Amino acid sequence: MHLVSLHERFCQYKSVNECLSPRTIKWHQNLFRSFIQFTPIETIEELSRHVVEDWIFWGHSERNWSPKTIRGSLMALSVFFNWCVKEEIIDYNPVKDIRKPRLPHKIPKHLSLEQVEHLLFCANRFPYVYEYERNRAIAILTMFIYSGLRYKELINLKLTDIDFTQMCIRVYDGKGGKDRVIPISPHLENYLRPYLQEREYLNPYSPYFFVSKTLTGKMSDNVIKRLFAKLKQKSKLHFTAHALRHTFATLMLEGNTDIYTLSELMGHSSIVTTQIYLHATVNHKRAEIVKHPLKHINLSKSTRKTLSRHREVNFSGRYRRVA
Repeated sequence: MHLVSLHERFCQYKSVNECLSPRTIKWHQNLFRSFIQFTPIETIEELSRHVVEDWIFWGHSERNWSPKTIRGSLMALSVFFNWCVKEEIIDYNPVKDIRKPRLPHKIPKHLSLEQVEHLLFCANRFPYVYEYERNRAIAILTMFIYSGLRYKELINLKLTDIDFTQMCIRVYDGKGGKDRVIPISPHLENYLRPYLQEREYLNPYSPYFFVSKTLTGKMSDNVIKRLFAKLKQKSKLHFTAHALRHTFATLMLEGNTDIYTLSELMGHSSIVTTQIYLHATVNHKRAEIVKHPLKHINLSKSTRKTLSRHREVNFSGRYRRVA
């Protein structure tokens, strides 16, 4: 059977029967298009593990694919071939025999508390043309920092999704099609109110929360891109929308939020995803390590002197006997 027509059926099935988002379907289509453009085979009967491996080797050597890209590419093909096995089109998924590369454990890039304060100070002091732009810029930044919204979630936020009576933000159809509720802190409310007053005057008819000065639809992606470019230059800080989301998670853990609550606030499908932020929370670790059960042991002065006489560290970092 022809591979391209099979993959089209697969995408239709995933879209209708499993309700995958258009963005996820597009991701599957783009990766499969790359595979088809590389490989000379046209039918699934010609498929083998070596064909997939050749594509991965090409991506690594010619396109400089990272381990994360390689794992994602193999996963996309594996999901497709598993569907083919389920539909009894093939007997075995050849991707199962391919070993996936390990992912490096990197600390999520985020801003410190001092950097967040500096960023908000620069956003407030920036010479905007209109006061509305200042209030909107601060509202955008604080929405990321105080609620941990994803980029697309913020862009698609409706005015009715913000409930100041219940003091919460309702996120509908987030990543993975999940809904969640995020409480609005008093600090965030103070930043949003000035923007809402200006918005009501300039663009009261749009259903979206963040709007432009002239259009009745939602705010375009270019507004945030231009804003971030200006503030990066002004603050000398490098950040992205996702880095601000990481900042929210890290600061929440620093403030002793439990990881289960944070997982719900972030909209993660698994707490394992949330645990990556534990690597970045130095203050949280410092507060926890003092709970060691032997913290109350206090060696006598004579014992400490005896220990120090037996060993000391010289400047080269090596141990030597002390007479």
